[in-house]
Amino acid sequence: MKVTSTSCICPVLVCLCFVQRCYGTAHQGSIKVTRNQTKHIEGETEVHHRPKRGWVWNQFFVLEEHMGPDPQYVGKLHSNSDKGDGSVKYILTGEGAGTIFIIDDTTGDIHSTKSLDREQKTHYVLHAQAIDRRTNKPLEPESEFIIKVQDINDNAPKFTDGPYIVTVPEMSDMGTSVLQVTATDADDPTYGNSARVVYSILQGQPYFSVDPKTGVIRTALHNMDREAREHYSVVIQAKDMAGQVGGLSGSTTVNITLTDVNDNPPRFPQKHYQLYVPESAQVGSAVGKIKANDADTGSNADMTYSIINGDGVGIFSISTDKETREGILSLKKPLNYEKKKSYTLNIEGANTHLDFRFSHLGPFKDATMLKIIVGDVDEPPLFSMPSYVMEVYENAKIGTVVGTVLAQDPDSANSLVRYFIDYKPEDDRFFNIDANTGTIKTTKVLDREETPWYNITVAASENDNPGLLSHVTVGIRVLDVNDNPPELAREYDIVVCENSKPGQVIHTISATDKDDFANGPRFNFFLDEHLSINPNFTLKDNEAAAAPSPSGFVHAREMGACGPAMQKPSCPRLA
Repeated sequence: MKVTSTSCICPVLVCLCFVQRCYGTAHQGSIKVTRNQTKHIEGETEVHHRPKRGWVWNQFFVLEEHMGPDPQYVGKLHSNSDKGDGSVKYILTGEGAGTIFIIDDTTGDIHSTKSLDREQKTHYVLHAQAIDRRTNKPLEPESEFIIKVQDINDNAPKFTDGPYIVTVPEMSDMGTSVLQVTATDADDPTYGNSARVVYSILQGQPYFSVDPKTGVIRTALHNMDREAREHYSVVIQAKDMAGQVGGLSGSTTVNITLTDVNDNPPRFPQKHYQLYVPESAQVGSAVGKIKANDADTGSNADMTYSIINGDGVGIFSISTDKETREGILSLKKPLNYEKKKSYTLNIEGANTHLDFRFSHLGPFKDATMLKIIVGDVDEPPLFSMPSYVMEVYENAKIGTVVGTVLAQDPDSANSLVRYFIDYKPEDDRFFNIDANTGTIKTTKVLDREETPWYNITVAASENDNPGLLSHVTVGIRVLDVNDNPPELAREYDIVVCENSKPGQVIHTISATDKDDFANGPRFNFFLDEHLSINPNFTLKDNEAAAAPSPSGFVHAREMGACGPAMQKPSCPRLA
């Protein structure tokens, strides 16, 4: 089959026509291919001749999205064997043959019967053949050709990743890159400007700009302040046809948030504060809070508080609550309204994380004055001593004065004080106290040998406010008197050997006394004169003994037999 090239202009596509050179592949015989779009190559002249074998012919073109009422003309096949008498039959096979593309088997005209979409399929490969209508024998070998779908601008640019959420630090330099957006266009980028996209900003000026070619969004102002405005919604448009009128467009939204930097120092809302603290506040307790405001967020707003001077430096301390960023004022020493009624503190709040790029906006600290008013509180009576120790002799008469406690109202009112002993129900009440004077007296006779020490609790209250109580411990020591005779330490059963020598110590006896040491030893030992005395034995004081339990020696006066109390068979020899 031979393919010839002709030059023609299809009347139905005058609006898109251009002159294009057609080529074909030479075979025995020839088919002349006439297409709907051709062009003359500049510098060449049209030559009509029989094409040679080996020519490569270009594809046909069909316009996509054709919406006309009639089938779209694609091109024409013509064999040199065709004399116009209808004896030649043209056959079309391949992709879309008979469904999308039809051929007039007599004239060789090819038409497209459907609207095509280049973005779905860019070209179709078909085969053409001319046969003898009467014999059905091929007049030409089968030839292959391509029908390419011609692009039109039927696709708008699309942002596949939007909407976008991005951040940029506040106070950034003008021109700081924020984000690059990219729109894609499904049209043919090699044909015309259908896929040539230009970017522009529809919303977000004058704060941001976009590069029309690259889609890079940048800050357009100096020193954008997050504290003035934090969030921006920027609308970016992408338009094809290089942005010309009639181009298709798509848009996306870029939500931009300014992130914080430390560009704001802390500030106390007031330069002078006043705080009331009752004098009854406990040492170590929190008595107040103070806060400096910082327009920044996160770690950029972190700060510490300190007391820089004032007459209350030793009385109060301040710490920082990291969660609330408040200064917590605590009491270091007790307050006394009657001694000092107010204190003054100078308190400073300072950022802990500084950004030296913005040091010119500082200093990043602030100070304020805090006046602390000490509140007068009706306090309970105050005893003159933290505890008392008193003494009383045992066997003292009931009503004997043991001692006196003293408590006073520490407040300026100086109310009268009443006293009482805080007994438990099960306690024996050996003492009472004068409610007005605080004098403690005995209510029972005391025995040191039974109880040498008493602990009682004395309470004091004000007449004007009985509910306010103070307590103090009173220890009472019972002093000894010599009211107990000495007693032998135990009962003695003495054994004396018959061969004991005169003057020999045969036993030592000892005595005890329940009284105190001062009223006990030394003891004097002697034989009871009212009883008959055995002349064989004598009792002598051990005057040299210094032990707590004095003793006496029993001596044998002359030799004699062992007494009837002896039960042992023998006695030890005595030197």
